[in-house]
Amino acid sequence: MLWTAAGVVTLGFLVALEFAARHYGVRGPITNQAREVVFAPDSGPLLYAGLALTMVVLTWRRRLLAAGAAIGIDLLFWLVRWAVGADMNFGNGALWVVLGCAVVAVTRRTGGERALLLKGAGLGLLLVAGHKTGDTWLLITSETRTAVLDPYVATADQALGNPSWVFGRLVDATEPVGGHVLHLVYGQLPLAAALVGLYQLRHVAAERRFPSHHLVRTFLVIGLLGPAIYMVFPVVGPVFAYGADGGQWAVGHLWPDTLPPSVAPHSMPFDEITPRNCMPSLHTAWATTLFVHSRRGSRAMRFAGTFWLVATLTATLGFGYHYGADLLAGVVFALTVETAMRAFSRGWDRAGARLVAYGATVFAVLLVSYRYLAVEMAEHPWAAGPLLVLATASVVVGYVRTTRLWEPEPAAPTGQPEPPRPAEQQPELV
Repeated sequence: MLWTAAGVVTLGFLVALEFAARHYGVRGPITNQAREVVFAPDSGPLLYAGLALTMVVLTWRRRLLAAGAAIGIDLLFWLVRWAVGADMNFGNGALWVVLGCAVVAVTRRTGGERALLLKGAGLGLLLVAGHKTGDTWLLITSETRTAVLDPYVATADQALGNPSWVFGRLVDATEPVGGHVLHLVYGQLPLAAALVGLYQLRHVAAERRFPSHHLVRTFLVIGLLGPAIYMVFPVVGPVFAYGADGGQWAVGHLWPDTLPPSVAPHSMPFDEITPRNCMPSLHTAWATTLFVHSRRGSRAMRFAGTFWLVATLTATLGFGYHYGADLLAGVVFALTVETAMRAFSRGWDRAGARLVAYGATVFAVLLVSYRYLAVEMAEHPWAAGPLLVLATASVVVGYVRTTRLWEPEPAAPTGQPEPPRPAEQQPELV
């Protein structure tokens, strides 16, 4: 019933976004994903990541068959596109196989096997749909929010030492190697999340059930809730508001060489193309969640999670996509959502409810302070800056303490004798 309710809500949300996108004369998430059944996909790696998530419910033999079918279908599409001169890309085969799994579940499976296969197919499709949904949200923000609040965030960011300007110069100094690596990390964050999710779901096929909580759930919820904040606090980022990418709409071509002017902040008009997707930084939120979930993995997984977090933070600032204030809000947002998802899966208790309420309060205070106390923060950086960092750190510490309370008790040391078995379970002597 829970999965059915979640599916109905998700479908309703996608339909609403589809109508909203059509209102502005563009295709919505449902149409864009349906087109990729035949037309060249926008992101082949993302589609194959969705297929990989679906395959966690399959046996190894069926996984090999599914992967072979996806590659074979893609090769056929390549040949046809090459023959007719169409756009070349891959990923259609992965989408076909995921949809095929859903069809097989409905027509050839029953009971628990049908439910498990449908969950796997749904998880793969949701990963792709989440990406399409984000694109539609960004379009809506650019169409409906004609004015942006970048001067407020840029002024408040002076309390943090204007980190976007600092990292922008650092990335410029490491070109072309640094920029290429950071672009790869920044653009393939959904793929990295899928890999961590695969690690967490690697036992699904053997246990015939999904774990109560995993990364993909939080990843999708962050993508669902985050853009709603964009509508309340529209911000385009330094490279657009203060850089060359903003064109005639920019305050000036200041980023990253010249610090923004210290003037009274005000909302400023901007074009109807650039997404207002800065506050909070969802790339930071996703990378934070990926880092948290990688802590329970192998040493290589923990290293990869740390690398992706550091590289994502560097890229968001170094490319001028975000202010430092966006990153602090992104961390608080991520840990609040992650706590809520974990509490929902294990059952709500006082510690979980308290941390969610506290995280939501800190997040709201950050947004209000950026909007209404930006000048005071810039005038007193040595007080405001540490307070912003401490507020974020308090949520981090609260999350660590709360999740430790939720961890299972450690197993007994391996050297201790086991308790005696009941008489009826004693093994027979041979």
